[in-house]
Amino acid sequence: MSAISSESKVSVKALIKGLAMLAVMGLSVYLIRYAGLDDALDTHWVDQHVRSRGLSGVLTYVGLSAFFSAVGFPRQVICFMGGYAYGFAFGTLLGTIGTGLGCAGAFIYSRLVGRSFIQKRFGARIQKVDNFLSRSPFNMALTIRFFPLGSNVITNILAGVTSIPALPFILGSTVGYLPQNMVFALFGSGVEVSSSIRMVMAVVLFVISTLLGFKIYRKYRNQAEAVVE
Repeated sequence: MSAISSESKVSVKALIKGLAMLAVMGLSVYLIRYAGLDDALDTHWVDQHVRSRGLSGVLTYVGLSAFFSAVGFPRQVICFMGGYAYGFAFGTLLGTIGTGLGCAGAFIYSRLVGRSFIQKRFGARIQKVDNFLSRSPFNMALTIRFFPLGSNVITNILAGVTSIPALPFILGSTVGYLPQNMVFALFGSGVEVSSSIRMVMAVVLFVISTLLGFKIYRKYRNQAEAVVE
């Protein structure tokens, strides 16, 4: 009974947090349209420095995505802006590349530079993360990335001071980011779409991806609880 209760708690928390983020972004889009500010978005920083700059803009977006996700900025917002700037498909691709690079940056920094500080600050949690990820770094990273719970950057830096190899963790994280990145890029692409269909699709896709993640989570429940909570 306690295990079922714990599973339900994680699932509900993930859904509530993700839907709350979607609701805030959706309200922002609605207010922009309601206030007649759609055209004002043409002067937005993203339009001036990213969207209208061709390859230079793409590199700027990916670089900023990598930096901000590495230091803990929500990757959902990053991908929302990618969807706004480049549309659903390309925004998802670029957002995933950027957040994957951000994961790699935090991991490598932790492993090469910040090891002593991180071990002192998070010593009790490092062994739990090590035990969880070492079983299968790619699959375990994939599992915890399906949920909008915990801290993305803390997971990255803790993983950096474990014994796991870098490549499987970074690749597993990048693939695990994809479902939610798709959701928020789709949502962001709806900023310039008069129909609300894309936003409804984003909510449905988010629920489906969270339930899929929950199914995977159940398989590794005992180990994952220490990481995502």
